[in-house]
Amino acid sequence: MIRPVLRMGDARLLQLAREIVRFDTPELAALIADMKETMRALDGVGLAAPQIGVGLRVVVFGFDSSPRYPEAESIPCTVLINPVLTPLSEEIEDGWEGCLSVPGLRGLVPRWRHLRYVGFDPQGRRVDKTAEGFQARVVQHETDHLDGVLYPMRIKDMSRFGFTDILFPEQAV
Repeated sequence: MIRPVLRMGDARLLQLAREIVRFDTPELAALIADMKETMRALDGVGLAAPQIGVGLRVVVFGFDSSPRYPEAESIPCTVLINPVLTPLSEEIEDGWEGCLSVPGLRGLVPRWRHLRYVGFDPQGRRVDKTAEGFQARVVQHETDHLDGVLYPMRIKDMSRFGFTDILFPEQAV
């Protein structure tokens, strides 16, 4: 089921999400299915449970191609529960981000270029992977939602934040 996505200004997006303690349940499977369907229906590249009003530490991300990020390489579809991120270098990279909870806007956000993420899959099996570039950016963006952080809070130069159709008129439809 496609769920409504909360928008910036909704206080629920600023709350700390709770850890999942029971895996492989029908409720968790239904939440993940709804998250994937919602993300795909809105052409998202990732979605965190708090964005649909569920205060749990669950994110989904991945796509084959993205109309919102046409230059981005595909990312395998991933479900990550109770994630912990660790940077693997000091390298920080600025990149343009948008968000389904901040529709129509983009901002230039600094993120770690290379990181390790650990957590669990829906069955409770340990996930331990590395990511770099756009995939690392997506993992950080979605994990931020679990801590009540929206990408505009990370922007260093507000002159690099604005409406997508103004910042990138060549991409406007």
